[in-house]
Amino acid sequence: MMRRTLTAGLCVLAAACGVNPTPQAKATPPPAPAIRVPAQVAAPPKAFSDPVATLIAASQKHFETGERELKAGHLEQARQEFDQAVGVLLESPYGARTDARMREHFDRLIDRVNAYEVTALAQGDGFTEKKYEAAPIDELLKNATMYPAPVADDSTTATVKADLEKNAHDIPIPEQPKVFSYVEVFQGRLREYIQDSLARGARYMPMIQSVFRAEGLPLDLAYIPIIESSFKMNAVSKASAKGPWQFMKPTAKEHGLKTDWFIDERSDPEKATVAAAKYLKALSKMFNGDWNLVLAAYNGGPGRVSRAMKKSGMSDFWELSATSKYLPKETREYVPLIMAAMIIGRNPAQYGFEAITAEAHQYEKVAMPRAVDLRRVAEWAGTTVDEIQALNPELRRWTTPVKYPNYEVKVPVGTAGRLSEKLADASPADFSAFKWYTARKGETLATVARRFGVARTDVAEANNLSAKARLRPGQEVIIPRAQATLLAARTERTAPSAVASRNIAGPAESPAVATPAQIVRITYKVKRGDTLSSIAELFDTTVAKIKTWNRLSSNRIAPGSKLKILAARSR
Repeated sequence: MMRRTLTAGLCVLAAACGVNPTPQAKATPPPAPAIRVPAQVAAPPKAFSDPVATLIAASQKHFETGERELKAGHLEQARQEFDQAVGVLLESPYGARTDARMREHFDRLIDRVNAYEVTALAQGDGFTEKKYEAAPIDELLKNATMYPAPVADDSTTATVKADLEKNAHDIPIPEQPKVFSYVEVFQGRLREYIQDSLARGARYMPMIQSVFRAEGLPLDLAYIPIIESSFKMNAVSKASAKGPWQFMKPTAKEHGLKTDWFIDERSDPEKATVAAAKYLKALSKMFNGDWNLVLAAYNGGPGRVSRAMKKSGMSDFWELSATSKYLPKETREYVPLIMAAMIIGRNPAQYGFEAITAEAHQYEKVAMPRAVDLRRVAEWAGTTVDEIQALNPELRRWTTPVKYPNYEVKVPVGTAGRLSEKLADASPADFSAFKWYTARKGETLATVARRFGVARTDVAEANNLSAKARLRPGQEVIIPRAQATLLAARTERTAPSAVASRNIAGPAESPAVATPAQIVRITYKVKRGDTLSSIAELFDTTVAKIKTWNRLSSNRIAPGSKLKILAARSR
């Protein structure tokens, strides 16, 4: 029993181990992963920062921002940007005059700021009268009299006749050949002019028609400004008629329009339209509702038309205009011109024009407690001075009127609240810096005008006085003259000696900043033997700057003449 157990145990052992066991292959560990050593890549060279180019770019950015602000009429913001454009250079550790590129940019910058300053001096006191546009009526009538309109072709004649039959006008328009001719001219060489007039007048047309409707006038009369002014509010004729309705001063005053040194209501679209309605209504009564004669009188004057009728014994305009004996050529051409404008104005699409609709002329009003520069109004209202002037074309100058209590300035819709808040917080220094002078005993307008180098008539008109008026001792008088620069312009500064010879590309040090300069305005009387070069050397400036400041086109100067010099004075 024991033997079997032992034998079985041996067999089990033999089975487990085997008599000749096959040797086992020795396991090899997996190879270690290869470690990749990145190739040594050369670091990119550090970009060289050119400090001069950086300074010039920063300065130029401020200058361009100042230009944009100035264009918008924001003088305060423009001045700040121009100051920073110069300050970036002056306050840099390199100085403004060390590197050639810096000097060139600095000199050009100063010249450009000075040029802007001259413009501001001309306008900055609020007394400079704004520019006006030539009234189209002069050129239209000149061409009409020198180059008679050709006879209209059959197509134009047929189109106008059909239009008049289908679309009745509230002013009877006769089928006159000359009316047809002008319709054809308007469709041809004057197409662009007529289209521009229709586009410009679209925003005023609702107001004009409303005024005429209230006065019981024909609405066709609303198209008169197409010929008179092309709806340009500041159009002025050679005869000094002004505004969309081209009023002469006496006629304007007769019908309630105010005209003085500060405002001219002939250019106010609403006030002038009301006056035009009154005048046309008066002419209608004078000529018994004959609108052909009314239009002739609107151009040539009622007296001239009445005399022509009396002399000829005729009461029909077309008979009167058939000969050159009674009415001037301009008036004979004016009436058919207006008739043709009415035809196209009432039905532009029929004649190939774009029918334009526009939002009515809208604005808000803010009462001005004192005279205010329009550029400050624009800045406070958050708009441009161009927009303020467009809304207030009756203002002749860059300011609201003096001695005009609570004058209401028009501003874009939505800006009145902002402007009112600024006015409430404003100090007296924020308003127009007018020059006032207190008259002394024995002084006259002439002596005061000579004292300040201005025309006596300007002093008189600015103060609403007669040119022969006497001044009382103690009487305050406005002097229409700029009293200070509005834009900061600094003259050249030499580089501090600590940096005068240092290489700009080298390491920066912090030298002392040059002593600031203060600009003073000097009036220099030219002496015999003086030249612009010698004067420039005397005041440490350039000939170019003196010419710019004084608007000189040549280097010639006469003894006794006066030059304005902007010179630097150490503080």
